[in-house]
Amino acid sequence: MRAVQFSEYGPPEVLQVAEVPEPHAGPGEIRIAVRASGLSAGEARLRSGEMRHVVPLTFPYRTGFDAAGVVDEVGDGVTGVRVGDEVFGMAHSAVRGANADHVVLTAWAPKPAVWDWAEAGGAAGLVETATRVFDRLAAGSGDTVLIQGAAGGVGTVAGQLAAVRGARVIGTASARNHDFLRSLGVEPTTYGPGLVERVRALAPAGVDAVFDCAGGALPDLVALAGDPARVVTIADTTAAAHGVHMSHGVPDDGTALAANADRPAVHGLGLAVDLAAQGRLRIPVAAAFPLTHVAAAHELSETRHARGKIILMH
Repeated sequence: MRAVQFSEYGPPEVLQVAEVPEPHAGPGEIRIAVRASGLSAGEARLRSGEMRHVVPLTFPYRTGFDAAGVVDEVGDGVTGVRVGDEVFGMAHSAVRGANADHVVLTAWAPKPAVWDWAEAGGAAGLVETATRVFDRLAAGSGDTVLIQGAAGGVGTVAGQLAAVRGARVIGTASARNHDFLRSLGVEPTTYGPGLVERVRALAPAGVDAVFDCAGGALPDLVALAGDPARVVTIADTTAAAHGVHMSHGVPDDGTALAANADRPAVHGLGLAVDLAAQGRLRIPVAAAFPLTHVAAAHELSETRHARGKIILMH
């Protein structure tokens, strides 16, 4: 089967679509024939080598964490799903490999009928990440939540999920994305110098929680929250220096990185199915590329101007 991988750090050109052996579903797992899979900004940072001192890789490294497709193998002990079902879900975070013709999923849910394959292919990672962070922040009804980088893949879903929890949501994005954020129920403002003053003008009483999806502004975000414990980042590797938690869901493999990991919030997938059916959760797709054009997809990710999730179609 075809799978995207790279064997050295570098620019998008190091990515290859290689022929590799097919994986098979083990106990508690399912395998799908992939129709669409997601590309994350974090994985582009892994490929570039930016994260090599935080998340060292073993080569060749296969990419892709979330995907959607048709079940073609069901492992021992699995109930409630059959061969032929359409699902979306996540691979094991230590194995990945979702940017491939077949992938084994360890968490999944039925594909909502209102989502096309592209939307479903990028949904699981966004939903899990946003749910994990808001669970940690205990953000909910009556809170004012600030999302830094609200027009990106995770940010677009985080804004919607915060609103579902009853929070008032303020999100930063470039001016060209402000109407888009309003369509998601998010009050927009711009990022960059003057952020503290702009947010305080919108929320004079302050913000209760901050979800940083972009990085590069932690001093301002801590100032707005009033306490570094009220800020969680998924993008800024300087988090510890500011007393901020950097959230990730790597497996419990005994490493120092795993010791600081949050428990993956796979319960968010079932909620996403219900919200999608109610018309309360959209998965904005920035662009969809054929699997063979994965380098171009990574190039778009590196611009950091993609509005929504970047998808690979299979």
